[in-house]
Amino acid sequence: MNRVIIHYIQEQKEHILKQWVEKMKEKSDDRVLRVVSNHVFVGTSREFVEMVISNLNETNDEYSERLHDFAEKVVKLGWPLSFVTEGIRVFSSIVFEGIKADRLVSEEDEMKVFYGLDKWTTPMTNEIVHIYSTTWERTVSLQKIALQELSAPLIPVFDGISVMPLIGAIDTERAKQIMENLLNGVVKHRSEVVLIDITGVPVVDTMVAHHIIQAAEAVRLVGAKCMLVGIRPEIAQTIVNLGISLNQITTKNTLKKRMEAALEQTNKKIVQVGGKSEDSNS
Repeated sequence: MNRVIIHYIQEQKEHILKQWVEKMKEKSDDRVLRVVSNHVFVGTSREFVEMVISNLNETNDEYSERLHDFAEKVVKLGWPLSFVTEGIRVFSSIVFEGIKADRLVSEEDEMKVFYGLDKWTTPMTNEIVHIYSTTWERTVSLQKIALQELSAPLIPVFDGISVMPLIGAIDTERAKQIMENLLNGVVKHRSEVVLIDITGVPVVDTMVAHHIIQAAEAVRLVGAKCMLVGIRPEIAQTIVNLGISLNQITTKNTLKKRMEAALEQTNKKIVQVGGKSEDSNS
């Protein structure tokens, strides 16, 4: 890179940082300023400028590692990729305008400075886009796995009785997760009766009903009984209109009634002891 550029950046680092923070705050949308405090914004901005400057002195491996760490940090902070790439453009513009203002080069050499900055920042932008995208994809993937694990939990409530509360829409991918969690949970908890609560499922169409029937059949094949809870009037009407048979599944409209039936099927009952309800084996 042009020695004038390197010298200017090293000598004017604090001035460049101050200008960069001011300009980027003007360009920031609410997403950036809302999720971080001013202290964090300035601190991360300093880290960003330091990272850009470090490209002057560090080896490729050292710089790549610093880029990777910074990309992970801004993903967690919620900074959009467009904001980060715009930051490099603004940095380059500040340096170019500063060199011109201080008349460190002649007018004839200004284009050399401009192209020198572009040659330096373009690979940096490409690398940041690549690392940022990879980091974001990995973060989203981990979040997706976590959500899938939480989206269909099988919860043991009594010895031999488990409940699976379902909330939200059910698509094919989630249906597979429900089936997997259901079968693994039945074996793990040695469940005799499984209550699937669909109170929080907004729509039960042909596909959803089909998946529920499949899940119930799978539970039966591993030696447990499946009970369906939370069939609202509109869902019942939909199931009837679709001509779907739920003959193999016991249904109740409330979890309380279904729990009482589940206790009966596992030879248990709730008895009153000292003013408190407790479950006991018959």
